[in-house]
Amino acid sequence: MDERPRVLITGASSGIGLACARLLSAQGWRVFAGARQVPESRSDAAIEYLTVDVRSSSSMQGVVDAILRRAAGLDAVVCNAGVGLFGSIEHVTLERADVVWDTNVAGVLRTLRATLPLLRAARRGRVVIVGSLAGRAPIPFQGHYSASKAAVDAIALSLRNELQGSGVSVSLVEPGDIRTRFNERTDWGDPEPVAYREAAERCRRIVEKSLTAAPGPELVARVVARALQARRPRMRYTVGPDSWLVPVGRRLLPDWLVLRLIRSHFDL
Repeated sequence: MDERPRVLITGASSGIGLACARLLSAQGWRVFAGARQVPESRSDAAIEYLTVDVRSSSSMQGVVDAILRRAAGLDAVVCNAGVGLFGSIEHVTLERADVVWDTNVAGVLRTLRATLPLLRAARRGRVVIVGSLAGRAPIPFQGHYSASKAAVDAIALSLRNELQGSGVSVSLVEPGDIRTRFNERTDWGDPEPVAYREAAERCRRIVEKSLTAAPGPELVARVVARALQARRPRMRYTVGPDSWLVPVGRRLLPDWLVLRLIRSHFDL
């Protein structure tokens, strides 16, 4: 009988999700890696890939049913699937924004709704939601992405209270800049209208430069593993160089000063 702890990771075809899958598999977990497109070349045969689209409730439930047939239960879930979007609040169409909200927020909700019954049944379940420091320090011209991560922040805190006493623990992992293929897949959109164009171009240059110099996804994977295995997991884990600055700044500084510092960082 396979007694390894069982974990489902969404968005596991590359980047943070794949790094989590590889690390947890190496640490003795039975890893179910959910992805819209299963990688053709797989370096770790122990990882069990499952095709899933977090934007579909039926797809998500299908994955859970497959896990039940293979493993008869689940001990942990890592909600990692997400997409990026660049553009001004005024210029981004609601159709483009809907993709972000449906993936980053509703995708987390669909994953939780499908997996929480299994985690409660385990009486020792763990939930890790991958958010972003952008949820606490919104990035100019990435307002929809930042807002989606702020929503995930609220969901994680509410869920932790709702599951109090159930044996299921919830943690929010908040990376700063991380160098992954996620950044290549961001919807950078069309050129901004004249009113925003110069500012958007300066901001984009700063964003791309920061991402190029950022650490790889393995850094986040190590924190996710720590949250899953800690005897008393924390509510929040920030990840990345100087990641402590955002929570400290938001706690101690007034909004006007926080906004000025963000403008300075992004050359606005």
